[in-house]
Amino acid sequence: MLVVLTDQQKTNLNLLGDFDDAVASEFCKIAVGFIRNGINPKMYQTAASKLEIPVEKVRKCVEALMYLMSEMSKALVTELDFQDSLLMIGFSEELISTLLRLYLENREEIRGILSELAFDLPHYENLEWRLDVQIASRALKSQVKPQILMKFDIKDGQKITSKLLETDPVNLVHMTEVLEKALAEMKTAHVRRITRNIR
Repeated sequence: MLVVLTDQQKTNLNLLGDFDDAVASEFCKIAVGFIRNGINPKMYQTAASKLEIPVEKVRKCVEALMYLMSEMSKALVTELDFQDSLLMIGFSEELISTLLRLYLENREEIRGILSELAFDLPHYENLEWRLDVQIASRALKSQVKPQILMKFDIKDGQKITSKLLETDPVNLVHMTEVLEKALAEMKTAHVRRITRNIR
C-alpha cells in the first residue's frame, strides 16, 4: 500500500534532498523523537542555525517526516511500498535507503505510541440472537408476528456490558441498509481526507 502525500508535504520533504544523508538521518531522528516525547521547538531553532536555513522550513520538514513515519507505521507498509512511495517524491536511492533503515528500526515503537494515543472507545465484542414468532393469540387464531431479540456484548476497557435489542424484520433490514450506507460513506475520498486530518 502506497502512502500518498500532499503536494505541500512533498515540497516540505524536498528539503532533505538539499543535504547529505547524515543531515537527513538527523532530521528523521528528531521526527521520531518528537513522536516519542512530543515536540520541542528549541530543536527547530538549533537545527536551523546549524544549517543556516529558516526555522519554519525545518519545522515543516520535520512535521512532514513525522506524518510520513506515523502513516507508514500505522499501515505497516512493506519495504517495497515504502521505497515506491518515496520514489514518487523524487528522492535519491541513498536518501531512500537511509529513511527506510530508520523506518524499519522505529516502526514497532511508533505503532505502540500511536496505539496508546488512540481513543479507547467501547466496541463490539459478541452477538447472540433469537427469532421469536407468535403464530396465534386469543384474539387472532391465525397470525405470524416475527420478532428478533439480540444481545450485544460491548467491551469498554476490561468491562463487558450487555445490551438487549428487540426488533421486527422490517426494522432490522432498514438498520442494516443504514449501516451499510455508512460503511460505504467511510470509503469515500472526502471522508478519508477528513479522518486523516483529525488523527
